[in-house]
Amino acid sequence: MGQSPRSISSVCVFCGASGEAAPDLLDAAARLGQALAAADLKLIYGGGGVGLMGACALAAHEAGGKVLGIIPHFLKVREQRLDVVETIVVESMHERKMQLFDRSDAFIVLPGGIGTLEEIVELLSWRRLDLHAKPVVFYNVDGFWEPLFALFQHTVDAKLTPPDFMQSWTTADTVDAILPALLSALPAPDSDPGINEKA
Repeated sequence: MGQSPRSISSVCVFCGASGEAAPDLLDAAARLGQALAAADLKLIYGGGGVGLMGACALAAHEAGGKVLGIIPHFLKVREQRLDVVETIVVESMHERKMQLFDRSDAFIVLPGGIGTLEEIVELLSWRRLDLHAKPVVFYNVDGFWEPLFALFQHTVDAKLTPPDFMQSWTTADTVDAILPALLSALPAPDSDPGINEKA
């Protein structure tokens, strides 16, 4: 606990499951899925087949990538479980989040709604408590996450959160910048392979 991973082989993607997401966001999620597959990184995600969640997972699967979904049984219909990928069905949201965390070396946060906010705030709270040091990258397309960052800074300004909390994540403005941002968040050992690109 509290240590940074030496390399990345699996990445959890937190994102929206709304079927009404803008087409450009769905496209970005799909391109991320393709990029994860091309980098031979296993995608760990919430198990649904709708919204950005489904677009990312299906694109990774169709590109030959490894995908693992984790979904509570009561969301199998609502979030349209993606049956073409390996999926673990769990009993609760708490179990889902713990498995997403335990099975992942790093985290990418795409645009999302209240569920995504709940997941990322808990993840960053654990980081604040030194329970992990896994890389976290926000896809900050068109400044999507700036209001959240401003709220975090507000808590710092009020002396309710330590200033170094603001270094708990990095951001990327384009899909192509996301994986390099993850890699840059790793320590730089003598011979760390980091993200292993396919030959």
